[in-house]
Amino acid sequence: MKTLIGGSVAAVLGLIGLTVWFTAFLQLLAGAIPIMLLLGGGLAIYLGFDELKDNWKKGDDDEDIAQSADDSGKYKQEIEDLKKEIETLKTDQA
Repeated sequence: MKTLIGGSVAAVLGLIGLTVWFTAFLQLLAGAIPIMLLLGGGLAIYLGFDELKDNWKKGDDDEDIAQSADDSGKYKQEIEDLKKEIETLKTDQA
């Protein structure tokens, strides 16, 4: 209940203050809007660059995955060759 009364009083005082100092409010608004636009634009540029950097990094990872798939086939073939060589060495010793 105290919160409701306090909020009501603050809203009424804010409305009275806005009507009394309306020109000062417009001056403050005129000064604050360009700053907010500048900061918002800077944030958007930063986030866009960060997303672009992530996409570049993701593209590099795709190439690494494709290369590792080629390498895995090569290594599997090498393992098979070594297994055959070990079997031939075992039969030569026996």
